Amino acid sequence: MSASQQAAELDKKGRKASKETRQQQLIEATIDSLAKRGYAETTLADVADGAGLSRGIVNFHFESKEKLLVATLQYMAEEYSQHWHQSLQRAGESAAARLWALVAADFDRKICTKRKLAAWCAFWGEAKSRPTYQVLCGANDKHYQEIFVGLCRELKEEGRYGFDPDAMALCLCAMLEGLWLRLMMGEGLTREKALAASIDFIVSVFPAHFNHSGPRENGSGG
Repeated sequence: MSASQQAAELDKKGRKASKETRQQQLIEATIDSLAKRGYAETTLADVADGAGLSRGIVNFHFESKEKLLVATLQYMAEEYSQHWHQSLQRAGESAAARLWALVAADFDRKICTKRKLAAWCAFWGEAKSRPTYQVLCGANDKHYQEIFVGLCRELKEEGRYGFDPDAMALCLCAMLEGLWLRLMMGEGLTREKALAASIDFIVSVFPAHFNHSGPRENGSGG
């Protein structure tokens, strides 16, 4: 590759990086605006001001408020999905360790912040009337629920518990979603208290597999 070709390639990469940087700035500013103003009151001007960029830059990258919001939701959904997948990978093969990792992942400071929780609530409020939002999150939500069902089924077999795995998975997911909502509302709840409440629940439901310090070694209920 000639010197001029190398220079052109570097310039191309620089422009690409700049584009990605600008888009990320705008997405972060959108999350901030959703947390501060809510869905309906967020405007492109608010986002531009929050990012320290011009309105023209917003239009150049996203063209409309709807496209910017879709990109923001997609970013948040992918971030959340990657986060819990990574937690599962680190947990290993034990069903108890994997369930513990999923519960703990929901209250990690990387994703469980007031601004992100408020943005999620803003999108949840619009999801029923916006099929695009349902499509963006639907597949991930279904897979997430299936993971919980599979883990509950495995733990039931090991511990000889009497619950229905589908119903228990639904309870676990509803508990985590409810704690996220309570965290967003404030009311003195902290991430640490929410995690502690979740741990209390799984210890009571899966006593052969967990204590308050984590998964029991070789817990089988046998």
